[in-house]
Amino acid sequence: MTDRPQDAAAGGDAPTRRERKPVLLRLDPAVHDALARWAADDLRSLNAQVDLLLRRALSDAGRMPRDAAAPRRPGRPARG
Repeated sequence: MTDRPQDAAAGGDAPTRRERKPVLLRLDPAVHDALARWAADDLRSLNAQVDLLLRRALSDAGRMPRDAAAPRRPGRPARG
């Protein structure tokens, strides 16, 4: 599987969105627990909370890529 969209001209179907990248992240257990509690307070998954915090940090540092996809909306993903 590739992490970039195939060109329609190359014979592939144009994807509707980019594939998300999995990342292994090693955290101190106390940091993990604090993030999990914060995520639960905000009604987010731990993964969504980490994504939100990384996006905020990139934006605050002026390093958010212009072509970054918008964050996912809260709730379950749409069927399809």
